[in-house]
Amino acid sequence: MADPSPKAPTAPAPKPGARSYVLRFISGKYQGGEFPVASEKQILIGRSSDLDMVLVEDMVSRKHARIAMQADQIWIEDLGSTNGTFVNGEKIKRARLKEGDRVLIGTSILKLMAADGARAPSADAKRELESVAQARRGSQQRTMSGSIEEVPLPDLLQLFGTSKKSGVLVVRTDQHVGRIYLKKGNISFAIIDELDGVHPTKSLYRMLTWPQGLFDLEPAEERDGAEDMNMSVQELLIEGMRQLDEYNRIRDELPELDGQLTLASPMAAQLRDLKPEELDVLQLVHNHGVFETVLNKSKATDLQTAEVILKLVKAQYVGVG
Repeated sequence: MADPSPKAPTAPAPKPGARSYVLRFISGKYQGGEFPVASEKQILIGRSSDLDMVLVEDMVSRKHARIAMQADQIWIEDLGSTNGTFVNGEKIKRARLKEGDRVLIGTSILKLMAADGARAPSADAKRELESVAQARRGSQQRTMSGSIEEVPLPDLLQLFGTSKKSGVLVVRTDQHVGRIYLKKGNISFAIIDELDGVHPTKSLYRMLTWPQGLFDLEPAEERDGAEDMNMSVQELLIEGMRQLDEYNRIRDELPELDGQLTLASPMAAQLRDLKPEELDVLQLVHNHGVFETVLNKSKATDLQTAEVILKLVKAQYVGVG
């Protein structure tokens, strides 16, 4: 005899061979949380408590965005939000998501990733997100934080530039602390370890080389007497990445940063054969004698200075100790 008692509805099983995905929060108050992307089911995102993914923060609209998986494609659509929805640094109205794409909503950065196991019901995921936020509430006061292994610094700056964020982006590694000052998406200043003698663009370009570290976006602050760069993220990144590629090309030929540099004695090469900018670097070698200090003191970029050092060593003006 059949059991007449009603049964709870079950979620449709994924098609054989179909991939499962999750949205992983890699920055913001829900960092560490995950939300499953279910086939043929939309995810409504916003501040309103009756939505699927509830993000409780001022920069998120009551009904902000929608994500839906249709067959093997995942789409995201902005629902006329006040502060916009961004995918890989670009403001979108509607866009297709691919694995590895990063979505910025409010102060949360979400990364689309393949799911490790079975997808959790969305009601459970909704409760788990709130649990993550409560657990972080007592220890995490900054609006955004994360790892630059998860969100490389160029990508992070692109997101902040497009969304016109203001604040101080603090990046910490085992050896250094860098600060990048943002004003409505533009970079106004950058500094590493409070070394005031290093030009801010040089500091920024060096930070782009850091493969590991943690970042926090702290409240905006003014810096007394600081030179205001007021440059767009895009133009700084284009030049910074070009210089990084060129520097990496000659890196193996350069001294270590703590390498000792000395003037050749006797000096067979003729000083009159050097250009003024090369003589300036030669003077820094004479005055300071350490490769990193020469880079710091030089008015030229790290790439330009390194290229001159390489020439001076090969032409036997300078020796490496």
